[in-house]
Amino acid sequence: MRWDEQLVQNDLRLPGVGDGTVVRTFDAPEAMGINFHEVRARSALNHVPGGRYGFSWTINPYRGCSHACSYCLEGETPILMADGSAKSLKDVRVGDAIVGTRKAGACRRYENTEVLAHWMTRKEAFRILLEDGTELVASGDHRFLTDRGWKHVTGSEHGCRRRPHLTPNDKLMGMGSLGASAPESPEYEHGYLCGLIGDGHLGVPRFRLPLADDQALMRAEAYLAGSGVKTSRFQFLEGSECHRPMAAIRTSSREGVERIRELVRWPTAPSDEWSRGFLAGIFDAGGSRSGALRIGSRDGEIVGRTAAALRGIGQPFVVEGPNRIGVRNVRLLGGLGRQMQLLRRIDPAIGRKRSVAGIAIESTAELGVLAIESLGRRVRMFDITTGTGDFIANGVVSHNCFARRTHKYLDLDPGRDFEREIVVKVNVPELLRAELARPGWNRDLVALGTNTDPYQWVESRYRMMPEILEALLAAKTPVSILTKSPLAMRDVKIFARMAKKKLPISVNMSVPTLDEDAWRATEPHTPSPAARLDAVAELRRRGIDSGVLIAPLMPGINDDPDQVRPIIEQARKAGATFLGGVALHLRDEVKDVFFAWLEAKRPDLLPKYEQLYPGDRAYMKPEQRKHATRAVRGWGRGRVGEGGRTASADKRPSPRSTSAGSGRRASGNGSDLGSESVVGTPLAGDTGEGGLRTTPPASPPSPVAGPAGRTPPVQHRLF
Repeated sequence: MRWDEQLVQNDLRLPGVGDGTVVRTFDAPEAMGINFHEVRARSALNHVPGGRYGFSWTINPYRGCSHACSYCLEGETPILMADGSAKSLKDVRVGDAIVGTRKAGACRRYENTEVLAHWMTRKEAFRILLEDGTELVASGDHRFLTDRGWKHVTGSEHGCRRRPHLTPNDKLMGMGSLGASAPESPEYEHGYLCGLIGDGHLGVPRFRLPLADDQALMRAEAYLAGSGVKTSRFQFLEGSECHRPMAAIRTSSREGVERIRELVRWPTAPSDEWSRGFLAGIFDAGGSRSGALRIGSRDGEIVGRTAAALRGIGQPFVVEGPNRIGVRNVRLLGGLGRQMQLLRRIDPAIGRKRSVAGIAIESTAELGVLAIESLGRRVRMFDITTGTGDFIANGVVSHNCFARRTHKYLDLDPGRDFEREIVVKVNVPELLRAELARPGWNRDLVALGTNTDPYQWVESRYRMMPEILEALLAAKTPVSILTKSPLAMRDVKIFARMAKKKLPISVNMSVPTLDEDAWRATEPHTPSPAARLDAVAELRRRGIDSGVLIAPLMPGINDDPDQVRPIIEQARKAGATFLGGVALHLRDEVKDVFFAWLEAKRPDLLPKYEQLYPGDRAYMKPEQRKHATRAVRGWGRGRVGEGGRTASADKRPSPRSTSAGSGRRASGNGSDLGSESVVGTPLAGDTGEGGLRTTPPASPPSPVAGPAGRTPPVQHRLF
């Protein structure tokens, strides 16, 4: 196969996909920012146990969906950044440099990494209390690194929830709590300038401050400007093989020099704020970290001031004797955790001195788990994806949490990865031919589109569906397809051959709304609903069964009869042979994605949905589902069709109209179609042989995943 407009990039492989994969990107507007991971699957047919959905087999050539229709820590959790500072998890952004870990042999070390994705959700919250007083708020699914390996926050020793989970016998790995930071103040700024400048850079009548680290120079420049001292910058020293380049700031203004003398004067009674600033400045000027944290000087008065400042903020230290060049060092006592707490508290400017990259993780901190308790409510939580697969959350090693059900086992996240990292099973057609040729194949109904859309954009490049359909046709196997894309019309000749051979085939379109604002908000990367209905009309013109699925029907969002009625009328005009409605169902991680969408776009509906889907409930109660699908149940009954016939509510389709192999019939009175949430209504106007044909769609699609757009009228407000 010749590939145009494409690029192979193996360095984009994601965890869990496999080392042998090829990653392609396409230079096409529809594929910008999307990576396609080519893998070889082990099987093509997936068995659906129980017969609950009216079909027993599915085929999913793709994992993830570019149609783009949890998350585990509280937003205020401090995340260790690559420069040694900390940022709240809710404020972290894609592209930020943070700290993760990397295992090399038997040793795990801190390593700088990058944030690849960031998202928000709502989850049941649990508080983890550690021996050193650290508190973490996380979901039950979140994982932390312990001295016995990775463990979830909650779990069970038995049953379906059995998994490694935290207990009071566990100890978390890391450096311990990062401690609290304090805001800058005028006193802090004056202390910083005193520690960094002292009086050694003041002449008569000039001031000059050269530094190799631009971060400290920029801070000093800003603090001086804020105090009314204007300085100019110049290149003090060019770089060479022996030393780094140095820039400097200076002023020759007499007033400026006198103001600087005033700013760096020792206070009679230093406050905690001044001491914090002084320690930050003196650390930037003469501090180091090589195992231990030291601040050195030949000036005995500076050594004494440094010791007094550390004593004043409660930090343990020792003063070491002068070395061979006369420098005395004030050395902080304690391990890496103590160092990071001090640095977070005083906040020096030079990032390289705060870095922990390359340091081995030796958990000397008191990080034993004391208690794990449920907060009894869902709260806003955040998570990130990083290059190393983990990050440092309030001083402990925290694993990335990934979701949507179909991506979870691949370690792909629920938001961006589901839409931007598409797994392509390139060998599905050849596997399918072999599996259909087995003597035990009973020609049961095979459903496509039950997981991800088989006609999403990437199918226009890989073209696997024609081969899949030809294999099913050769094996005389009935097919039901659910899609959001008119790309299905490319294969209309194959559908027509199936229909001509009396092989049950239905191609159904998902149309949740006709409102343009709503469509662009909830399904931003899909073909328009009008184009989908046009495809239904053309399929029906060619004698191929095609229906419309209004899914998902979301209470308070798109289930109002006034919103559903236009879809039904348009489906009637298109000649659709089936109309179905699916009440929203939210399984596992998908619930977190949807609740995050509500949090961002429809917070007014959060209480309602928390009542409809409490705890682990994935489906609404029967009476609630009936209310959500009321518009579909009511419309379409007793309606006059194009041929003048009336579709009686009591009329049922002939056995020929049922989904082959399912063992179920679609009822004309709107009864269930084998799924708790699906309601089907045959539309009048089809006067073909055997009465109304009502081949139901295969399965409901995934719920809304990534809204954007304008606000529609209030009575039909979606976001």
